[in-house]
Amino acid sequence: MTQTLPVPVLFAVGEGRLAGLDALARTLWRPALTQVHGTLEDRLQGLVQLRGILVDATHKDEPHDALLGAPWPPEPIARPLARVLRQLELQRFCSAQPELADTVLRSLLFHLDFVTHFEDRGTTRAEAIAMAVSAFADEWTERSGEMDEVVQVFGMLPQDCKSSRWDRLLGILKSTGWQEVLRSHRLLVALPELTRLLQDLGRSRPVAESPSRPQSWVEAMKEVVALQDLQSTVRVPDLPGQTQGIHRGDQIARMVPSESMLLGHPRLRLLWHARRAERTLLCYEDDDQMAGVRRHKAQVRQPHQGQLPAPEFIAGPVLVCVDTSGSMQGGAEAVAKAVVLEAMRAAHAHGRRCHVFVFGGNDETIEMELPLDSAGLEHLTDFLGQSFQGGTDISGPLERVISKLEDTAWQQADLLIATDGEFGVTPAVAARLDAVKRKLGLRVQGVLIGDRETLGLIEVCDHIFPVRNWRKFGGLNVESPVHTSSLTALYFPAAVRRTGV
Repeated sequence: MTQTLPVPVLFAVGEGRLAGLDALARTLWRPALTQVHGTLEDRLQGLVQLRGILVDATHKDEPHDALLGAPWPPEPIARPLARVLRQLELQRFCSAQPELADTVLRSLLFHLDFVTHFEDRGTTRAEAIAMAVSAFADEWTERSGEMDEVVQVFGMLPQDCKSSRWDRLLGILKSTGWQEVLRSHRLLVALPELTRLLQDLGRSRPVAESPSRPQSWVEAMKEVVALQDLQSTVRVPDLPGQTQGIHRGDQIARMVPSESMLLGHPRLRLLWHARRAERTLLCYEDDDQMAGVRRHKAQVRQPHQGQLPAPEFIAGPVLVCVDTSGSMQGGAEAVAKAVVLEAMRAAHAHGRRCHVFVFGGNDETIEMELPLDSAGLEHLTDFLGQSFQGGTDISGPLERVISKLEDTAWQQADLLIATDGEFGVTPAVAARLDAVKRKLGLRVQGVLIGDRETLGLIEVCDHIFPVRNWRKFGGLNVESPVHTSSLTALYFPAAVRRTGV
């Protein structure tokens, strides 16, 4: 019988005042407890209420309207703060982002702490409140504009923009590399075909069933639970059966005749009793295994006709090779940078990974994975802020791509090569790439940022997408001097090893 322990009442009153902390992030505990405005209970309750409204995207009340009826902050602070929240519309960023909402509340508590500081310097309380709220508004007006830029480019906020790494992200958004990101994003508007191409990269694989997936009537096998017979053998000690041999024991009924003869001797009978006590009598060994059948529940497959989820697939990761040779300067460089940006955007829009190989001359290959966080944005802006002036060696990056595909996590990836096609691949690397294509089903897509394809590009790529008007993105409004991008396949068909390019 279990007994219910008595509830401790020594600290019950004090603990009750702090109950609101359970609904707040630990990073808010200290500023919430040390804040001077309002009572402790009202302050915690007001913070919990405001946080819930910021995070809940389906909440009908706006944060500024709910703030006027909340127990905290006091009315002199709540009115100007409500006007600021109405202007900033922070709920559009904080919805389903509790860490960002915590950052907003922590910033609010920080600025409100300065009210008493401003009063000590001779300002009135109303002026001090206005100065503190204005400082909070200035900070988040700037942040909101920067977050709008990021959402405009990537469709979502970076994973760590809501944490303490915001200062690092802020430095990235003020760099010249970020201006290149915005420039590349504007360029993509003029290349919708390129955007669709990159969104289709990555081979599909089936995903787990979901209730929201469409249903269809099909004839299929269905797993059900049914009783099945299971043959088993159980060992039963001392079970009479077929004699298998002789062993030592103490079973009188199974001892051999030579042991029973000891009982007729006046002295050897004592030896018999001793051997029986020690279980060392020679006895017949029986087959003590008993076979039986028992029924148990098991998963079996039976024919079934009904509604089953239609197949649903998601695309795999993306590998991108970008040519940074000197011949790529100008409009070709702008298009290549846009390819990297769109590959990163398309990958993370569908929860996929993106890995980029930047190659130039011999031993000038740089690898970088582009997650949608401050580290990935830093790599992206560093790359987009650079000028292209290297050599051209495609064999090195292709070998690294093949090594990358040996990793299980990347075997569903497809490869995209953005180049002007002015390169050649060694026969050994071409053979290795063909072997990987046959084994893993690798697809290689080429983005031709030039006037015509080359034998090296045709030999590597399964399909080539030409960007014919690449010059205008470098400031030259001129047409391509050739009438087709497939001059090699047109005039030298015997030199082309693959067809259908």
